[in-house]
Amino acid sequence: MTSSAPAYLILGGSGGIGSACARQLRAAGSQVMLAGRNEAALKALAAELDCPWQCADARSIAQVEHCVQSAAQQFDTLDGVANCVGSVLLKPAHLTTPAEWDETLAVNLTSAFAVVRAASRVMRERGGAIVLVSSAAARLGLANHEAIAAAKAGVAGLALSAAATYAARNIRVNAVAPGLVRTELTRRIWDNQRAAEASVGMHALGRLGEPDDVARLIVWLLAPENSWITGQVYGVDGGLATVRTQRPAVAGGSQSSPS
Repeated sequence: MTSSAPAYLILGGSGGIGSACARQLRAAGSQVMLAGRNEAALKALAAELDCPWQCADARSIAQVEHCVQSAAQQFDTLDGVANCVGSVLLKPAHLTTPAEWDETLAVNLTSAFAVVRAASRVMRERGGAIVLVSSAAARLGLANHEAIAAAKAGVAGLALSAAATYAARNIRVNAVAPGLVRTELTRRIWDNQRAAEASVGMHALGRLGEPDDVARLIVWLLAPENSWITGQVYGVDGGLATVRTQRPAVAGGSQSSPS
């Protein structure tokens, strides 16, 4: 397939954020290949968007390599790759099993490394963009997030180092760090009224994120028009990692106003 339109690969393409990225890219006229483990969901979305797809387990460096090579061959080029693969594990360290630790690292960190490794090989001649997904949990201390925070902090560090390594090749590497986003992956949190209310209260803007909130930033970072941006980890988290809103005054106390 040969086209002048930019060509992108979205891993985790049938997930909440990945599918939102794919829809936005296709709406803008870009070429997109979807990849992931959920064959039925991939086929349905590919049919909706009229784009190719491929089953791949992003925990496997070899499978990611094959997927990236396939996308480059499909489009005769590859302008960008976004890794939207991820998982959620909310457990304190002492209750996390070795298997859960290994799986959390594999899904979140190994997949990101595999994408950087494979995409940088394909993009070495023409340049391109790589976008990874970290988390607000890697930027502040949240109880019971030890495994996922460690994995996502690794993703942020990977993005910075890879940005330095491949800058001379005009390969841009950035990451986004979302707060709690309403996807199927996080449904057990936001579908529980008490958990949802507590989570909303931690986000300064007073709501949880939607997949499109994060996808818009990923798509923007992928765009060749933003070719002077690399080595950044952007929070898209409703203020979760950096902003604390003023609490109501306690009875008998005083409350100051921001200047």
